[in-house]
Amino acid sequence: MKRIVDNVFGLAVSVVAIATIGLLVIPLLIATAMSFDSREFLGQFPPPGLSLQWYKGFFSDAYYLKGLQVSLVLAIAATSLSTLIGVAAAFTLDRYDFRGKELLSAFFLTPLVVPHVIIGFSLLLFFAAIGMSDGMLPLIGGHLIITVPYVIRTTLASLVGIRKSYTEAALILGATERRAFWKVTVPLSKTGIAAGAVFAFAYSLDDVSVSLFLTGPKLYTLPVAMTNMMRSQFDLRIAAAAVCLMAVTIVLIWVLDRVAGLDKVIGQGIYRK
Repeated sequence: MKRIVDNVFGLAVSVVAIATIGLLVIPLLIATAMSFDSREFLGQFPPPGLSLQWYKGFFSDAYYLKGLQVSLVLAIAATSLSTLIGVAAAFTLDRYDFRGKELLSAFFLTPLVVPHVIIGFSLLLFFAAIGMSDGMLPLIGGHLIITVPYVIRTTLASLVGIRKSYTEAALILGATERRAFWKVTVPLSKTGIAAGAVFAFAYSLDDVSVSLFLTGPKLYTLPVAMTNMMRSQFDLRIAAAAVCLMAVTIVLIWVLDRVAGLDKVIGQGIYRK
């Protein structure tokens, strides 16, 4: 009886896993196929022929290209700052004991559970109150808030497996705390740091909820441009833009695999002997 229950449970888990993967992958495949549609209009799937016309339209449209440029600059700036802040915060939370440590940890991770619409609207009111409702700084601040938690979580996962005795041994051998941090701690936790940076970049590049409140007619991101075009002029250039964003994500995963090793980031998560 127990064996039958285990088999049924295993089958149910497999069905749910396959269905979940299908719901994630099939829409992406359909969007990719439709981005090569040879028709001049949005028609039924599958497309009768293939063409690069929608990609040519995307890369020749100044509105989309400006959004892409802003998104890349914003993602690079937000990732750089969130990596610095996230690594410092994770190291402090892991290595030091102080009053309010748990409260501070929960505060840093709050953006993971608070709806981003609320974060975006709150930031809009805040920056408007201090006279900074326009420009790149509000966007960087908003993306910094939503990307730092990913760097902190992945870095903390790497630091968990690093014994404090390693740093203490470096200090005994004459290294300063700063040198021990850069020569011992950072190399051992590089997989978590790299993973956090990649997640931060991808999340920043793809964000709509926060960016929608902090952009304007002259400064906007590519996802916001896609959202606006869906309301006014819906065509398959949006599918081409989506495929381009997916391609950037795939490249990031490849870079992460080459730099840190994807099996280490996903499979192990923390440093192991």
